[in-house]
Amino acid sequence: YRLAADKGNDDAQHNLGLCYAQGRGVNQDYTEAVRLCRLAVNQGNIIAQHSLGLFYKNGTGVDQDSTEAVRLYRLAADHGLARAQYNLGSCYENGTG
Repeated sequence: YRLAADKGNDDAQHNLGLCYAQGRGVNQDYTEAVRLCRLAVNQGNIIAQHSLGLFYKNGTGVDQDSTEAVRLYRLAADHGLARAQYNLGSCYENGTG
């Protein structure tokens, strides 16, 4: 994924970010995971919006921020991503964000 991510491919940026988050093929590095996912989000990658929302909800590589998590879930949910719709609904149900 690295070559494509370095060339600006948003899917590769997101996937490489997940590799860093999970320590798959690289040393686990949450800061790098967030950076890469943020690059993909800035290009409108819907799945990366959801992933970054999870990072914010759980405080993974960033300070925990339920409001930012909800904002990111909403972006992805508005584009029809079922996982984001579920997590957004869960936040509403639990009064978070």
